Amino acid sequence: MSTLQFTRTVVIPLALALSLGLLYDHATPARAANLPQDVTKEQGAPSKAASGQLAAASKYAGADECKVCHDDIYKNFESSPHWKTLQDKRGGESKQGCEGCHGPGRDHIDGGGDKTKIFSFKTASAKAVNERCLECHASGKDHANFSRSAHSENNLSCLSCHSSHHAATDNFLLVKAQPQLCYTCHLKMKAQFNMPFHHRVEEGLVKCADCHNPHGGFIGKQLRSAAARDSVCFTCHVDKQGPFVFEHQPVKVEGCESCHSPHGSPNPHLLKTSNLNIFCLKCHTASSFSAASGTPDFHNQAAQYQACTICHVAIHGSNFDRHFLK
Repeated sequence: MSTLQFTRTVVIPLALALSLGLLYDHATPARAANLPQDVTKEQGAPSKAASGQLAAASKYAGADECKVCHDDIYKNFESSPHWKTLQDKRGGESKQGCEGCHGPGRDHIDGGGDKTKIFSFKTASAKAVNERCLECHASGKDHANFSRSAHSENNLSCLSCHSSHHAATDNFLLVKAQPQLCYTCHLKMKAQFNMPFHHRVEEGLVKCADCHNPHGGFIGKQLRSAAARDSVCFTCHVDKQGPFVFEHQPVKVEGCESCHSPHGSPNPHLLKTSNLNIFCLKCHTASSFSAASGTPDFHNQAAQYQACTICHVAIHGSNFDRHFLK
């Protein structure tokens, strides 16, 4: 055999086979396993951190998967304010749709609807429910003090007043409209609002939440007010606010409640007593317990039906007379 024939029949096929074998060797998993870590990453292998993120992301199924079993709730969800979470891409799947509140649902679905594999608001404690809701609703002046509110201290949860899926009102997802919702616990206030003179809560012109913050406040009764408890009244009764040159001290020191019953009263102007003279004499007496000025000698207290405000017309404060005569 000539040299040229040997090269064509043996050498060239052998070289070709060796080259194919080496290429195959580079492509085998065993070969790739022996490469340095940085080379492996360059070829697209995920890092440990990326693998963890992918595993966590795989736990989220999406709201469309929930629709298969919870079709009625899904329809209500579309008409509630929470539908906006589906458009929020910044927080990722953990902040979107059903799983934004109930947590990842893949294990729940794979488990055939196992309720232990997902956060259930029906079985969770009041504290756990409140913490879950406050993850999104903690900001703002209305919700910032809920943890120290009277409702929280009495072990009430957000679901005591709100319902995400079966709300009776369009605003705030309330289970009942005010004031019926508040009467569930504060029933004695209903009788006060049915007195002859009352704030028009039953008529729907005023709501309980206009004066009280159900999510907590800094003073008693969770009032939307300052320490003097009068700023909430001045929201509507602006003409009584002042400032005045001559002020009636109880208005600034004790607040409007020193003379008025805020919910209702049998007396005009929501006053605490029917006889106005006797009411004024509680403070304006010669006794030493009160620093208020006593009544002059020429005042005839025998005139039973003569009110002090016939003369002292500017009883809340005056810019012209220290005795509130005008």
